[in-house]
Amino acid sequence: MQYQDKSRTLGEAVAQWAADTPDAVALRHGDVTVDWRTYDENATQIANGLAALGLKKGDRVAYLGKNSARVCQLLMGTARAGMVLVPAIWRLAAAEVSTILGESESGVLFVEPLFESQAFEGPRIVMDERFDEWVARQSAAPVTTEVDRGDVFLQLYTSGTTGVPKGVMLTHRNATVLRPIVEQELPGWFSSQPGDTLIHAMPFGHIAGAGSVTGAANAGQQLIVHSEFDPGLIIRDIQQYGAKQAFLAPAALAMLLDHPDAKDADFSKLEGMAYGASPIPLDLLQRGVERLGCDFAQMYGMTETYGTVVYLGPEDHRAGCERVMRSAGKALPGVEIRILDEDGEPLPPGAIGEVAIHSPTNMAGYWKKPEETARVLSADGWMRTGDAGILDEDGYLFIQDRIKDMIISGGENVYPAEVESALYGHPDIADVAVIGVPDERWGEAVKAVVVRRPGADLDAGGVIAWAREKIAGFKCPKSVDFIDVLPRNPSGKILRRELRAPHWEGRDRQVN
Repeated sequence: MQYQDKSRTLGEAVAQWAADTPDAVALRHGDVTVDWRTYDENATQIANGLAALGLKKGDRVAYLGKNSARVCQLLMGTARAGMVLVPAIWRLAAAEVSTILGESESGVLFVEPLFESQAFEGPRIVMDERFDEWVARQSAAPVTTEVDRGDVFLQLYTSGTTGVPKGVMLTHRNATVLRPIVEQELPGWFSSQPGDTLIHAMPFGHIAGAGSVTGAANAGQQLIVHSEFDPGLIIRDIQQYGAKQAFLAPAALAMLLDHPDAKDADFSKLEGMAYGASPIPLDLLQRGVERLGCDFAQMYGMTETYGTVVYLGPEDHRAGCERVMRSAGKALPGVEIRILDEDGEPLPPGAIGEVAIHSPTNMAGYWKKPEETARVLSADGWMRTGDAGILDEDGYLFIQDRIKDMIISGGENVYPAEVESALYGHPDIADVAVIGVPDERWGEAVKAVVVRRPGADLDAGGVIAWAREKIAGFKCPKSVDFIDVLPRNPSGKILRRELRAPHWEGRDRQVN
């Protein structure tokens, strides 16, 4: 179905709410509140201030710090100026941050005091009272730069689990085009009303974090900003401000449910909990639905698709829906899904292949990497995700794993996520990752790397026996390692590369 393009620039969105609800709270961060009138005025002054520094349309502006009301306003200011904000995830090592700042060719660095020592050759503005004073000194005259909804406004760097991070270029259209389509086709929980509250606790340098900021600005929502994830503070704010919606990664949801304050908390005003960014164990999902008592929705997407393109709605989180609860859901209105073979040809329902997405939210490309862009984004707009998946007859997408993590054992394809899902249900397993290791007989063998729950007395035999009851024998781990904590990147993804490296050391190839 063809939909009318009702996208707009983010500057237009903020200006609308400043005109319609000027005194309503747009941002709330601790004791700091910013109304829509101030949000709009500050965006204009920031845009003029960037121009006064000598920057022009299309130039990159870097940010290093945690979530804050200030960086939300910085984002809208750079967007209004036709410039591009480049956030670096603050948990990255100094060398990784330096790579991003240099590769992006950013003309100025906005940095929180905690990270002020970061090396940077250009001008910098510290994000404390000095930032406020800088904004106040700038002209409040209307910005004359013409900004189109197809212009890039945000450049997020991929997590780099497979190599050097790439700058994903995202446009105003990417950020605003799907909401009117979804509100028309999926009325109810996914839609929001102006003034509704939304919790923002995911890192700003992650699409889930930046997407919360732009989504709230587009919808006129009040954004409750958390510097970083703190389950106790989220529980408090859900109750204190009547937060209606939140997005959490599964690990964060588990920490919230396990927090002592969750036991007696009043979650009655919470209407929707969205989750995504990594697979979720079925028992955790069922526990969340039972305790929070609100609608749950799974969001599947990636940085290159501006986040959510596949949606598992509340109706699929009810009793009796256990099969589809293991899926990522169906394509959002305006989005198409295909499963491709190795030659890029579509596969029929039920076949495993690479997931491809056609969406108006697909990125403009990778910054200064045309060849890498062409490898994943076709001329007719299909984005190859690198995920292995199955599309069933009803249109539900089941993610098996990243293509690169697939294990080939005795000629059979084994997807680690499927094995991990089987093992997650073991009462003595707190966390698990599955990798392929060299095997002289089978080429590769399945190995589970397990984190035991505190006090558990679990051995390799118990892990393997549990798996044999859940999945086919060739998919079961042949060996098990026990460690205290799994290595993860700042976005929370398991670094399988680090787990695999010792087993493949000295080999020319990382497959067998």
